[in-house]
Amino acid sequence: MKKKSYLSLYFLSFLFMIVALMPACKKNADGGSSAPPVIAAIKSYVASPNDTVLHSAVAKGQWVVITGQNLQNATQISFDGVPASFNSALFAPGSAVVQIPTIDFAKIDTAKLYTVKYVTGAGSTTFAFKLGPPAPTISAVSDVFAAPGDSVYLYGANLLLVQQFSYGGTKIPKFNSNADGTSLGFLMPATTSDKFILVTTKSGTARDTINAKPIISGISYVNPKLGDSVYIYGAYLKTIQSISFGGATITNFTEGPRGAYVKFSAPDENSYSSGPVTIVTSYGTVSIVNKVNTQNNDKVGLLGDFEWGDNFGFGWGQFEHLTGEWEYPQFNGSMGKDHSQFMVIDCPKDNPVLAGGASVYIPLGNSNTGNHWVPVANVTDPPANWALQFDISVAQPWKGGTLYIRTEFAGDTYVARYEPWKIPNSNNTKAFITKGWQTVIIPLTNFKSKVDELGDGVSITRISDLLGPTGANSYNMTLKNFSTSSTATGFYAAIDNIRCVKIK
Repeated sequence: MKKKSYLSLYFLSFLFMIVALMPACKKNADGGSSAPPVIAAIKSYVASPNDTVLHSAVAKGQWVVITGQNLQNATQISFDGVPASFNSALFAPGSAVVQIPTIDFAKIDTAKLYTVKYVTGAGSTTFAFKLGPPAPTISAVSDVFAAPGDSVYLYGANLLLVQQFSYGGTKIPKFNSNADGTSLGFLMPATTSDKFILVTTKSGTARDTINAKPIISGISYVNPKLGDSVYIYGAYLKTIQSISFGGATITNFTEGPRGAYVKFSAPDENSYSSGPVTIVTSYGTVSIVNKVNTQNNDKVGLLGDFEWGDNFGFGWGQFEHLTGEWEYPQFNGSMGKDHSQFMVIDCPKDNPVLAGGASVYIPLGNSNTGNHWVPVANVTDPPANWALQFDISVAQPWKGGTLYIRTEFAGDTYVARYEPWKIPNSNNTKAFITKGWQTVIIPLTNFKSKVDELGDGVSITRISDLLGPTGANSYNMTLKNFSTSSTATGFYAAIDNIRCVKIK
């Protein structure tokens, strides 16, 4: 009996040894499972509710939970082939919390698109998961009127992973997306059959109409004389079917390149009435509220025409004098003529430059204290709906010095600046000169407060901020050199037909 007990104990100990060794055979040297990882699902990190299972996502750095088996010892996790950074402290055998990485869909290996690859020391697995950009959208075309073969850009969002692209009914075989999917470059096709744009990506389809509705941004001269060259500036001014210039129908005109302008010779100002401008193209119609040919008996908003009478509009100063083309024909040119009286401004008259910090007072409008800029009923209109307008001719190059306009009511609280020698959106300058007369339009929102200098602050919010409660107030102009050094030139110009006009 004693021997049997020893034998039983021997076999029992051996059995315990085998059982003890069995789990060790299922562990790697690093303590991980010898079985490869398995992904069962990808869930939202924020339960909404019950740990929502995700079948697709937009890559925007969000956190997700990968569930499955043998996930605790990952060596690499990739979304669409892009490795993700992770913290193994957030892992368990059945789950792993990880942040989706930033993905440049313009550069990824498309063979790995819509996949999650999970790698451990025991192996790897790939899980199908639709991760990509949202559906594409289209916002604009760089140049609707580009010539065949010219480079054109389609603008929008998520223009990535493009599978098919057609423009105007023509399939575009070659195109390039930029890195963030905001533009799609291509060559304008030779022919089109419709007005539609179609972009199909991995994420969806965007469809839009080729929109070239005309836009008018300005008119070279609103009071042209017979034969003057008139330019109407804007965008999409092509395929023009008709032009109404005030009360005149313009039948002979030339469209500028890429629809940036249309030009024509002005008819006799006595042959048509004052009125707005309307242009009709094959893509649509555009009209502006402000009128042209206003010099003939149109007194609405008139502040100074320098003709003897109620609207003379000048207070007499040191560097200005009343004259006309009979004495100063140099102010007329191919872009505009003025056969009436106008005010010549020569600042400073005996010195070709304006010293640093110096200014010259020009009392335009001082005699017109009762003239209404806007009717009383319109004082509550948005300031952007109205503008100060005047005709100007600069016969000699002008560079440096600011012509700023102030009203008696606002004083220097709100001032508008006119500096045409400055190149917009840059620090560069270029001497300014005109080829005859042209029209300047300064929206009332350009009357601004002071931050560093007069007129460089915030815009008026009410017309009454500038003119008081009645919309009638006197005004003047000053040529001021805000620089500490002298201007490059003097200011030799003529001004006429000052008025406030409705532009919206």
